[in-house]
Amino acid sequence: MATKSIGASPDQRRKYDEAFKAEALRLASESRSTQAAARQLGISPKLLYRWQQVQLVAEVGSADVARDPEVRALRARLKRAEQELDILKKALVLFGQATP
Repeated sequence: MATKSIGASPDQRRKYDEAFKAEALRLASESRSTQAAARQLGISPKLLYRWQQVQLVAEVGSADVARDPEVRALRARLKRAEQELDILKKALVLFGQATP
């Protein structure tokens, strides 16, 4: 007795345009969790991770460099420093305003 496959065939896969991918990558970078961002967008976390890897390879130029643990650690430190800088800029604006 043959069983029927429930999964989608390759012809029925959803296609995402570049604008959606860019927005998904932006949301994932701003989010604390890539999985939470994927759930919010209604896509698979594996798909979002794959898009992130493709973006990283495009930025760095090499898959070997993109997978280097030292490069990954430095990119994480840079991301955190950029977030801290944004917070400090916002605080400077808030505290720099003269109260009436």
